[in-house]
Amino acid sequence: MSRTWLNMRAADLGREIGAGRINPIDLTELLLDTIAKHPLADRIFARTTPARARAEAMAATTRARRGWRHGLLDGVPISWKDLFDTADVATEAGSALLRNRVPKRDAEVLSVATQGGLVCLGKTHMSELAFSGLGLNPVTETPPCINDEDAVAGGSSSGAAASVAYGLSPAGIGSDTGGSVRIPAAWNDLVGLKTSAGRLSLRGVVPLCERFDTVGPLAKSVEDCALLLSALEGTRPIDLSGGTLAGTRLMVLETVALDDLREGPERGFDDAVSRFSGAGAKIERIKAPEVAEAMALAGILFATEAYGIWRDTIEAAPAKMFPRILERFRSGDSVSAPEYVAGWRRLEQLRRIYADRVAGYDAVLVPTSPILPPNAERLMQDNDYYVTENLLALRNTRIGNLMGLCALTLPTIEPSCGVCLMAPPMAEERLLRLGCAAEKALR
Repeated sequence: MSRTWLNMRAADLGREIGAGRINPIDLTELLLDTIAKHPLADRIFARTTPARARAEAMAATTRARRGWRHGLLDGVPISWKDLFDTADVATEAGSALLRNRVPKRDAEVLSVATQGGLVCLGKTHMSELAFSGLGLNPVTETPPCINDEDAVAGGSSSGAAASVAYGLSPAGIGSDTGGSVRIPAAWNDLVGLKTSAGRLSLRGVVPLCERFDTVGPLAKSVEDCALLLSALEGTRPIDLSGGTLAGTRLMVLETVALDDLREGPERGFDDAVSRFSGAGAKIERIKAPEVAEAMALAGILFATEAYGIWRDTIEAAPAKMFPRILERFRSGDSVSAPEYVAGWRRLEQLRRIYADRVAGYDAVLVPTSPILPPNAERLMQDNDYYVTENLLALRNTRIGNLMGLCALTLPTIEPSCGVCLMAPPMAEERLLRLGCAAEKALR
């Protein structure tokens, strides 16, 4: 076994397995041993699944020896956010409300990925019931940020990102309702893919807002994210060849997304845009007032649905919740049914206006987050700081969810600062090809 495997991309590990230079059993044992000995592992993993991982690795090893591999990632271990049901293993979604909840079957995406040969390492910590972009969770654990152990990792897929960034898993699977894949990916210098709503199954995924919830990977490269998307839906790998920035039209969204940028995110974003231009992309800057109007609907739509789903469970034991998350859920109780219906009808209109405005562009660019990862202790002690950082953390990523888009965040030259490329719904293949070219420009 070689510890260099811990720094390799999932795709490269898969190639080495295919070439006979890495045994999936050895790789899995190395990762389980690394997790067991890592000083921060308890803040990252809610629980590991060693028996399952070893059995799956053994089966992958047999397939590799006989030339029966299911795909490039067959035998590669990955982590799963603790809202994906795992048969006979607790799935608690970062909440004491769900303590000792043990599902009888795997979430559909986990089942499909397992059939494709991926090895399940275990379940990662997350924001409580996925309702925070910060990754702060005093109820269970608050995973660390790779660039500052005293800062939050970003939420709600905080442990998923930390598991990859700290070399405890080649990739992680998270969910994204308002930015929960992209924020932790950006703050931990990873690639994160927000898929289109409806693209991947939500069966067996603990919900937050089902009309916005999506499943997506966090990894070390665009190629890894593309392969994981195919593994999660059980389809052939996406053809990433031919991606180029030369001759593309990229739109910098000026409405909302560039407001109140902190120094680091602004530098990282400006450098990324400059690099894209240098690689042959035509950059245009456009205002889209419909985005600002859609953002004003967020409180009506997200909190109302979330509270509608969780009200009975929450109100049966509200003292078990982190008060700030409890307050956020309860804010959905003040919205009337007519307001909620009217809000969704207006959002659908705004989505059409936006789609018409950006139809001629290959992607829309925004800074993934306007802020850097906040200090965890200060978030607990300083209410004004918590409110300000919490509101800003998901502001830019929420644009993609409100507009119903797919989106990809890439790391920039600035630590914990990402650039996000957004594309129309169900255009993941085109976005990922473009993302490969953008990734090369950013190196």
